[in-house]
Amino acid sequence: MVENLSKLDEGRSNERIDVWQPEVNVLTSEANWAWPEALRNIFRPRGVNLLVAENAGEFVSIIERKRIHTTIVDMDSEESNGLATIKIIRMAYPLLPCILLSSAAGETLLGKALRLDVFSVIDKPVDMSVLREQLNRLFIKRYGSSIFSEQP
Repeated sequence: MVENLSKLDEGRSNERIDVWQPEVNVLTSEANWAWPEALRNIFRPRGVNLLVAENAGEFVSIIERKRIHTTIVDMDSEESNGLATIKIIRMAYPLLPCILLSSAAGETLLGKALRLDVFSVIDKPVDMSVLREQLNRLFIKRYGSSIFSEQP
C-alpha cells in the first residue's frame, strides 16, 4: 500500500512527500448546479481535494500551481467547450488524465475524445457510482492506488 500511495506523489519536487497522507487533487469544471457538492460527497471521505475551474485558462492556471491527478471536464459548460478545454490542457500537460462529461455523447464526440486520449466519457446526468468506478479504474491504472474503491 505504501508503494501505491507514493505513486500519487510522483513528479513532486522540493516538497516533503508523506507516503501515508499524499495530497490527491482532482480538478473539475464549475457548474451552476449541485455538481461540486456531489463530488465532495465522493472525495471528502477519501481525503481527496476538489478544485474547480470556470474555463480553460483557469484549468491551466490551476494545473501550473498545483499537482493535479485528474481532471473532470464538462462538455456542456457555459464558460467553455469541454473538448477545447482538453485540447488546451493537452498542449502543456499531454499525460494528465481527463474524464469528459456530456449530455450528448454520440459517435462524433467519442471519436474526438478518443483522439484527445480522454480516459472516459460519462453521460449526463452523471451516475455518481459510474463516476466513482471510472475514477477507481483510472487511479488503479495510472497511480496504482485504490483510493476510489467501493469502501472509502
